[in-house]
Amino acid sequence: MPPLALVGNLSRDVVDGGPPRIGGAPYYAARAWRALGSRGTIYTRCGPDDRGTFTRQLTVVGLPVVMLPGTATTSFSFHYEGHMRVMTVERTGNSWSPADADAVTPGGWVHVAPLLRSEFPAETLAALARGRRLSLDGQGLVRVAEPGPLRLDGDFDPALLAHIQILKLAEEEAEVVGAVDKLGVPEVLVTYGVRGSCVYVNGRRERVGAWPVAADPTGSGDAFSAGYLAGRAQGLAPVSAARRATALVSALLTRRVS
Repeated sequence: MPPLALVGNLSRDVVDGGPPRIGGAPYYAARAWRALGSRGTIYTRCGPDDRGTFTRQLTVVGLPVVMLPGTATTSFSFHYEGHMRVMTVERTGNSWSPADADAVTPGGWVHVAPLLRSEFPAETLAALARGRRLSLDGQGLVRVAEPGPLRLDGDFDPALLAHIQILKLAEEEAEVVGAVDKLGVPEVLVTYGVRGSCVYVNGRRERVGAWPVAADPTGSGDAFSAGYLAGRAQGLAPVSAARRATALVSALLTRRVS
């Protein structure tokens, strides 16, 4: 199996007014890969105040971790109203430069997981794509990098998609982007939470089943992306990889509510 990697910032999350906790795709994807028995390397960063605690919490998952220096931790507060997450950006974190791509092992499949649009400019994605297959979280297209209530808009640089093989979008992100099958990305995944997902490949769309409800589904999209990438790296077809990713999320959420 080709090597797996994830590149992205950790976040400091406050959920429903509770104590701050580790968040972001590096954490949730690592847990997903561990559950699958897949070995992927996590390349991440956060601010110095959180570095020690977050490094311990991430490395205990059991996957290799490369922690790059950072000056600020991307921070959010949020709560759920039914299945809808209401988010506030408390602080924006670091952007990744093309030079940061040198830290990532050449080859393999890499999931790039921005929390905000400012974190991975087009030139950085181009550097990461050299000799690698890239998956991108659509948060990096539509989430505006400014403090305050989280705002989505479609004012992204089309060059962000030039080197992407797989694009994962949540439902609200897909609504902002529009015409997801016309983006020029070979594989597009749109997740609808309890209503399942859609896989767009080669001009065709196929629905995939849903995962269960959980009081706090935070990280489900990250786990889905990680599971999908692992499946594709192992040679599964896109729809089969999406089905396995859905089963993975279902298992993780079932443990969370049990």
